Amino acid sequence: MKDLVEKFTNQLLDAIKIGDLAELNKTDQTFKNITITGLGGSGIGGKIVSQLVQDQLNIPILISSNYTIPDYIDNHSLVIVSSFSGNTEETLAAMKSAESKGAEIACITSGGKLEQWAKEKNYNYIILPTERSPRAMLTYSMVQQFYLLNHYGFINDGFKKQILAAIELLNDKTDHIKEKAKLIASSFQSKTPVLYSEASLEGATIRMRQQINENAKQLCWHHVLPEMNHNELVGWAGGKNEYAVLFLRTSYDHPRSKVRMDICKNIISKYTDNLYEIYAEGNSLIEQTLYLILFGDWVSVYLADLNKVDSIEVNVIDYLKSELSKI
Repeated sequence: MKDLVEKFTNQLLDAIKIGDLAELNKTDQTFKNITITGLGGSGIGGKIVSQLVQDQLNIPILISSNYTIPDYIDNHSLVIVSSFSGNTEETLAAMKSAESKGAEIACITSGGKLEQWAKEKNYNYIILPTERSPRAMLTYSMVQQFYLLNHYGFINDGFKKQILAAIELLNDKTDHIKEKAKLIASSFQSKTPVLYSEASLEGATIRMRQQINENAKQLCWHHVLPEMNHNELVGWAGGKNEYAVLFLRTSYDHPRSKVRMDICKNIISKYTDNLYEIYAEGNSLIEQTLYLILFGDWVSVYLADLNKVDSIEVNVIDYLKSELSKI
């Protein structure tokens, strides 16, 4: 997994090339809503991108991680289907529902049934390269979300310049990011990590939680501000030193959220000594988000080393899928 994380910026560059070369059909359809359906490493890219482009969208966008889709989806809906393997049963079920409702369907996959269906039905699709672990392919699936939203006219192509700038930034800051990630990983060892960010960064925060779960084989939770101020903050009356808190911060956080984070730090520090924060670097929200994603990836693999676990293996998920296939 470390080798895959090392390839993060190379993957971003390759993903841009794939997006530029994608041959996508034009449509004159008028859309009233967008749904991105996918799970795990395939689904989180949609969540992250939807937050990064919300200032450009003039119609609703929904992230769906289930077998079902909203009833309002119809022939004025765009449904982006994301499954790295192309065989994720929940995603394929959602796609069939979208088909029955006449939605415009676009696919992101490396193969499987999804690629086969896309070709047979002449859907727009973008094929990703294959790797050992779907969660290590976030760079590819996320970038293709940008390309599809641009193709359908929902966003401009400014994302490419910002991703290229992020590649330069991350290559320059690699050693610095690794150093900080090692410190946080050591702080998380034998603790329960608790991740907090502003709501607008929730996608990247979820990504870090997922990576800690899968790579480090460790439980973790997350919440976002300001919502956690209306519920979870009270729960800190039962806080203790077994919890290690990390605030993920960007310069784009709402001014009031910044104040809230500072106040929350003071409150939480009464219940645990393990309190940390990481400030993203970069000149755009895309750059800062990618900075935090890479930081989180490194935390997870360093934590896996400390926990002495195989960061690649996900046997319990394989077992679950095997059991489901019998039913």
